[in-house]
Amino acid sequence: MPRVKRGTTHVKNRSNILRKAKGFKWGRKKLIKIAKTAVTKAGAHAYRDRRVKKRTTRALWQVKINAAARENKTSYSRLIDGLKKAKIEIDRKVLADIAENDPKVFSKIVKQALNTGA
Repeated sequence: MPRVKRGTTHVKNRSNILRKAKGFKWGRKKLIKIAKTAVTKAGAHAYRDRRVKKRTTRALWQVKINAAARENKTSYSRLIDGLKKAKIEIDRKVLADIAENDPKVFSKIVKQALNTGA
């Protein structure tokens, strides 16, 4: 059986790679060999960074909560401990949003957490 170098499947695969490499610089967007490695690496970084994003956003929430807690004369760890003891189930995302946008409500939450937690 003769070798086919211009088959439909092969052409489709190459065009898919080039479509994914659209917007890349220089040869990475038009040369198959280079585009293939660039697309593979881009996919690996995208996969990894979707997980890293979760870590960094949680760290940001913790920083926001800690900053607001310090304004209310307590620390992040004491606040979280007080919330657990007071059985107030607010996740860090919502707590950080309240701390940033509504400081009065946050201070009430802190008072409630520290009074029943102690």
